[in-house]
Formats: sequence, C-alpha cells, structure tokens
Amino acid sequence: MNPGNAALGRGLDVLSALAGPLAARDGMGVSQLADLLGSDKSQVSRTLAVLDERGFVTRDPDTLAYRLGWQVFSLAALAGDAPLISAARPVLLALVAELGESAHLSVRQHDQVLTLATESPAAAIHAPGRVGGLTPLATTSAGRALATGLSDDELGATGLGTFADAIALAREQGFAIVREEFEPGLVSVAAPIHDAAGRVIGAVNVSAPAFRFGAQLDAAAPVVARAAAAVGASIGLAAA
Repeated sequence: MNPGNAALGRGLDVLSALAGPLAARDGMGVSQLADLLGSDKSQVSRTLAVLDERGFVTRDPDTLAYRLGWQVFSLAALAGDAPLISAARPVLLALVAELGESAHLSVRQHDQVLTLATESPAAAIHAPGRVGGLTPLATTSAGRALATGLSDDELGATGLGTFADAIALAREQGFAIVREEFEPGLVSVAAPIHDAAGRVIGAVNVSAPAFRFGAQLDAAAPVVARAAAAVGASIGLAAA
C-alpha cells in the first residue's frame, strides 16, 4: 500500500474510533486507540499529533485522553447533508409531537445506517438515537427503507440478499416495519426520502419501546411515510 494512503487511512480510523461510544465520555488514550485499531502505538501517536495540530482532535491536559476536535464539527456543518438535516428538523419535531416517540433522520453509509439527526420526547423511557451512530442495514427499519433504492446486485454486494423479500415489501408499501429484530424490546417504522429524481437519499424513522408502541406501528407507518415525503419535497423546493 502507498505510505500516504496508509497514513490517511490510519487518520480516518482514529477519527472514527474517537467518534464511537468508547470515547464518548472519557476520550481515549494512545494505547487504547492502538489496541482498538491493531496499530503500532508510535504510528498512532504521530497520527494524533498531526490531527491535533490541525484541530481535528483535542487532548485533555490532565488525562492525556483524546477527543474529536471542533474542526470535525465545523466540517460537518458544511457537509453535503446539511440541507437534508435542515429540511428534516421541523418534520422530526412534528413527528415527536404527533406520535410521542423518538424520530430520527439517517442515510446509508455502505452497509450501515448513519444517524444524522434525532429528536426525542420528554418521556421517561424512549429510544434515543446517537447522532453519528452506525447501525446495520439488514435488521433496522431505517436500513430497509434506505435499501429500497438498491438494485438486486447492490443488495447482494452489501450482504442483504437474504432480506430481499422484506426490502421488496418495504419498497412496495413505502415504509418498513421492524419488530425487535435489531434489539429486544425495540420496535420501529421507517420510510425512505426521495429526491426530485426519485433517488433514495435518506430515511425518517420512529423507534420506541415495544410495550408502548408495538400496537401503534401499523397506524404510524403512513404518518412516517408522509413525513419522509415532506422532507423530500422540502429538499426539492430548496434546490429549485
């Protein structure tokens, strides 16, 4: 591998690790990152030094642990999904108000679902999403909604061939319902967001504890589908 490519890959791996749940509270030290990534400690240390110099990570002077720096968040604010997030925010809030459960916006990242935005009610027990969190395509409603835009060949390439029937049903109905497949006690319903050309560019989903929302999933499905359509229409108007 080209040394430059290896260094870039290592830097991206470090940023991804620091965005994960292990680093969310206390950050991560050089040794932790090296063990997690299976990399040489000195290489990780040099990578962190470069990222720190450019503001992509920050180092706690007391614990010496690293966290994501503000430069990451500055770039995220300028990312291509910013218009999608802006269009979805009021729709997510309206879904929370109407259904009383957590609502999320997500996009497909290879074979996973990436959460871009989430809104939750004040309920004592709800199903919050972690912005930047990754979940599987196959066993989540958002994943199946996002996969409705994939061809049969693409489904096979992303390991979704065995879920083709469920995805075809979601494509036909305009929404996907998942009952406790991703996590015991959790149910969700999602619908794809289409752009003006009909491409799937994201998904809106509502997730909640099964004991409270399980019986409402079927009735909530068209509500979520209308919400996703509203986001797509807003994106289209903004681009016009």
